[in-house]
Amino acid sequence: MNDRLRPEALAPVDTAALGRHVADSWRQHIVPALQSYIEIPAKSPMFAPDWASQGHLKRVLQRAADWVQARKVPGLTLEIIELTNESGQARTPVLFFELPASSGTGPAPQNPSGQTCLMYGHLDKQPEFSGWRSDLGPWTPVIDDGKLYGRGGADDGYAVYAAIASIQALQAQGLPHPRIVGLIETCEESGSYDLLPYVDALRTRLGDVGLVICLDSGAGNYDQLWLTTSLRGMASGVLKVQVLTEGIHSGDASGLVPSSFRVMRQVLDRLEDSATGRLLPASFHCEVPAERLAQALATAAILGDELHKRFPWAHADCGGSSQFTLPTTTDPVEALLNRTWRPTLSVTGADGFPTLQNAGNVLRPYTAFKLSLRLPPLVDAAQAVQDLKALLEDNAPYQAVVTFEGSGSATGWNAPLTAPWFHDAMQSASQAQFGAGYGTIGQGGTIPLMNMLSQGFPKAQMMVCGVLGPRSNAHGPNEFLHLPYAQKLTAAVAQVVSAMP
Repeated sequence: MNDRLRPEALAPVDTAALGRHVADSWRQHIVPALQSYIEIPAKSPMFAPDWASQGHLKRVLQRAADWVQARKVPGLTLEIIELTNESGQARTPVLFFELPASSGTGPAPQNPSGQTCLMYGHLDKQPEFSGWRSDLGPWTPVIDDGKLYGRGGADDGYAVYAAIASIQALQAQGLPHPRIVGLIETCEESGSYDLLPYVDALRTRLGDVGLVICLDSGAGNYDQLWLTTSLRGMASGVLKVQVLTEGIHSGDASGLVPSSFRVMRQVLDRLEDSATGRLLPASFHCEVPAERLAQALATAAILGDELHKRFPWAHADCGGSSQFTLPTTTDPVEALLNRTWRPTLSVTGADGFPTLQNAGNVLRPYTAFKLSLRLPPLVDAAQAVQDLKALLEDNAPYQAVVTFEGSGSATGWNAPLTAPWFHDAMQSASQAQFGAGYGTIGQGGTIPLMNMLSQGFPKAQMMVCGVLGPRSNAHGPNEFLHLPYAQKLTAAVAQVVSAMP
């Protein structure tokens, strides 16, 4: 079959009716389910080691399963699967559903060469974080100005509900669709370390995956459909510098005992140019593919200054005017490349520090930082962790005890070449639901599953998209789900699924 979609071979889609059906599903069924979901602190196992005894992950997964069952989708079957690791300990559970292909008037004849559409999402959450608006909270669902606030709604508890709503919208019009399977995990925010055993266990049931729909990514704006074309990798761990076995009066020791914080600064200077933020080791960089450079130019023309203006910059009053913190660059192309194809270091946590109220005149025995290193899509994360450990630990200043313990890594992802049918389907869906063509964008975050799936299904098209647009602030305070955008995205997903050859 020719890869390019043949319009005469497609069943006509009433895109307006599709949009109305999806909007009704969101209003009547999805929003109430998400409000209930937000109330449960289903934190990912990295942040809740006692997740099994807490029961929150199993609770949100069971609620999602019950919701799907209540929709009574003809032909759809589902189950919650729980594996154990080599030590007999429970792995985080997953929800798996299956739906046979349909010709539009009923199940399609079984065809062993027919391809499958895989829909993916997750239900585990990031921790609370601080700084929420006084009228908001991480576990309190609030709808304000078309936005549903609360932890996890946008990242990405909505995914399983949107996936089912898109299927129902297709069936309501009697439109054909391929075989569809869904995989909803509860370990994504911890690096999906439990996911690969499930993928291996389900490999034969996944089938020949020709289209992956991952609803865990972002959007450049809320005006069109956005396709993610790359994801950065990630390497994280704890860097600790210890100079004493206990704290000593700073008047007695300072000047003779080296400050652990100063040693920490010296060690980090091996990794990062503190003046520019550029990471120094060449092994953490890669060449940006020509196709991604061209896409960055096109996307920069669409988004412009919004790329840096969308952040909540700190500011101070200076003579009656506000002086805002400046971004690393105001060039939109450079801004896109910095957050998608260039490595960056963030310090996301610290230990060894008393609170300000309890900080006496004591030279602290150690300083520890939680490091989060974002890697370009084509850099191997496991090798980066090894390089990072050697770089930070070797030849410590003053022979201080310097250790780096990795806590997680995931190699990034670069999308395969876009098939003509997929481009046409994305363009048609974006025009129908948003009134504008679709955009392409790289994302600075990491979705470990995508690299796994690209390796397992190298010919599959990847519809990686999501609702994390400007100011949605996943992982931080005031996370919100942009409801109008989520509805349009759901309808667009339905159109693309129906167009799959």
